[in-house]
Amino acid sequence: MAHYIEEISGLVSTRLRTIFPVEWEIPVNLQESMQYSLMAGGKRLRPLLVIAAAESLGGSREAALPVACAVEMVHTYSLIHDDLPAMDDDDFRRGKPTNHKVFGEAMAILGGDGLLTHAFYSVVEANRKHGVPAEAVLSIVEELSQFAGPSGMVGGQAADMEGEQGLTNLEQLQYIHKHKTGDLIVFCLKAGGWIAGATAAQLEALETYGRNIGMAFQIQDDILDLVGDESKLGKKTQSDVKQEKVTYPYFIGLDASRAEMEKLTEEAKQVVSTGLISEPSRLLQIADYLLRRDH
Repeated sequence: MAHYIEEISGLVSTRLRTIFPVEWEIPVNLQESMQYSLMAGGKRLRPLLVIAAAESLGGSREAALPVACAVEMVHTYSLIHDDLPAMDDDDFRRGKPTNHKVFGEAMAILGGDGLLTHAFYSVVEANRKHGVPAEAVLSIVEELSQFAGPSGMVGGQAADMEGEQGLTNLEQLQYIHKHKTGDLIVFCLKAGGWIAGATAAQLEALETYGRNIGMAFQIQDDILDLVGDESKLGKKTQSDVKQEKVTYPYFIGLDASRAEMEKLTEEAKQVVSTGLISEPSRLLQIADYLLRRDH
């Protein structure tokens, strides 16, 4: 599994280095801001999920790559903006100074804007360069807009900002986790399915798998913020505590949080093991990998 993750990460990183056409005239500082965060490391989890989902149904890795890169650009833009002083006000991301600390707030905002916009250009290349049917690409664009937008990731971020004023129950926290983190992960699985020509039942299975591992992933993040190793995480631990954010362990405790994460992971594995997904092995391995991760 480690070899597969490394292989996909390398493939995505190589493509992201040249993701903007060389003939485009882009201001140097803007280009550097975007590339700084794109190349800052990270697990490349979301691109991995797009490609693994496509391959689990016999789809082409090459055809999935433009969409995999697109979702990494959307994710990266969200991190740049999330780190801003008006949001979480973080100084470090993945062990390096955050974008606004290097390029200033204005260029960081524009860098995030540029990545978000270019993501949709990249999605279209799945059709232009790799022959993914236009109807499938339309569905991918539609769902990226939905899952990354105001009813998805952006809405989750807004609820998170408001939640800092005082969450009172677990349901509010689950809403934030579902949308701020989970929706983009769900998109990755469904996008891979669209690329591979998935049936409605297969898309539903991938969505359920994505919903479960997305929630488990965020619960693990909550746990790691409390007990993780800063040198592996690349950022300060206890940040949620310092910002007075409530988390899964706050509501139900560490042991119950770990148990919930294991339950969600097992349910995710079961839904792709029913025979609907022709080659589920990578998806099963990814679920186990995420359960055991320490950063």
